[in-house]
Amino acid sequence: MAIQLEKKLEKGQRINLEKDNGAKLTNFCVGCNWGAIIKKSFFGLSTSVVDVDLDLSCMMFDADGNVVDHIWSPLYNFNGKLPKGKLDSNDHALHHTGDDLTGDQDGDDGLDNEIITVDLNRVSPNINSIVFFLNIYNNADYGGDFSGIPYASIRMFEGTPDKAPKQVFAQYDVATKTECVGKRALVMGKLYRHNGNWKFAAIGDSFEDKGIGVTILRVARDYSK
Repeated sequence: MAIQLEKKLEKGQRINLEKDNGAKLTNFCVGCNWGAIIKKSFFGLSTSVVDVDLDLSCMMFDADGNVVDHIWSPLYNFNGKLPKGKLDSNDHALHHTGDDLTGDQDGDDGLDNEIITVDLNRVSPNINSIVFFLNIYNNADYGGDFSGIPYASIRMFEGTPDKAPKQVFAQYDVATKTECVGKRALVMGKLYRHNGNWKFAAIGDSFEDKGIGVTILRVARDYSK
């Protein structure tokens, strides 16, 4: 069953990747949309903008839970302790549109700031699952948690990165969830193979991880199978 537009994703929910007409959904986007923080001065006479940097990433695993591939910002180096970030999967089935360092500066424009496009027809046969997760980068402007961001949502939708979605299949509003207060990382959900078909399982687990490296190790340890 396809989730209709504006349907909110709940933890533990599982969905089939189907469109309203019953056709299989094989090309879609996983995106994150968020806003910068607008601060008003005393009496509201002037405003200033606080940049907010969220990072959307994913990891790919085989049936035994081994890491096969990854996508996260190339700005992450890790000094050799973890693989350097990149924007494309090795099989070119997934592509990241690039790192947004600021968030929406002039309100919600309806477009996602960071998007990973997915073509399930091109996913390597040895990949059994793909886990998507989100982190706050602790920049000089903002070191807070999800609850301090005006709006932040992660969603799966049919469409292209440069236009408003045709149909939203799953959405998780990070900034409004009480369980995300004090948290800086979110494991959104997992694409996985089941009886020859791809399905999606919502996870929605949030954590206090101070850096993406902690989340990467967590996903590899706890969400690979």
